[in-house]
Amino acid sequence: MKIYFISKNVGKLRAMQHAFEGSSVDIEQLEGDFPEIQAETSLEVARYTALAASKQVGAPVLREDGSVYLQGLGGLPGPFMAYIEKMVTPETLVSLLEGRDRSGYFEAATVLAYPDGTTIERVYRVHFTIAPEPRGELQTGWNRVIVLEGEERTMAEYPETERTHIWATNYISLREALRVG
Repeated sequence: MKIYFISKNVGKLRAMQHAFEGSSVDIEQLEGDFPEIQAETSLEVARYTALAASKQVGAPVLREDGSVYLQGLGGLPGPFMAYIEKMVTPETLVSLLEGRDRSGYFEAATVLAYPDGTTIERVYRVHFTIAPEPRGELQTGWNRVIVLEGEERTMAEYPETERTHIWATNYISLREALRVG
């Protein structure tokens, strides 16, 4: 079975390949511009794009979208993370959360869509806290202040490959649903 994957994010591709390693599924990255809507949830965003692309290419397409929810900011930025992170530096984020709840979570929404309009959907949350100051040089942006649950280092203080198993959770669940070994 061939599944096309829409993403330019190398980490997402690595996680998907990890999840489907040794299975009968052939993963191929799908190049091109596909519609991405602004919506209240990552699931809506992923579903819309996966369905549109699947109908366009006539094959199963997988799309993942992520959101960041910060408790101290009333759940913002949510699915608008990519946009807001460009304007709010890690230092500014730390200042905004001063005296507020520093907890939050990533929400990864993964949709496998078929040309007939059916989907298999998964949503997974990864909890974190915001560090009191930016740390680490291995990544940029908010990764310099995000500390995943059970971890003491910011995401920028250790290699992304050490987190592949976390980001592969939805893909592993899809593999099990597809019963592809």
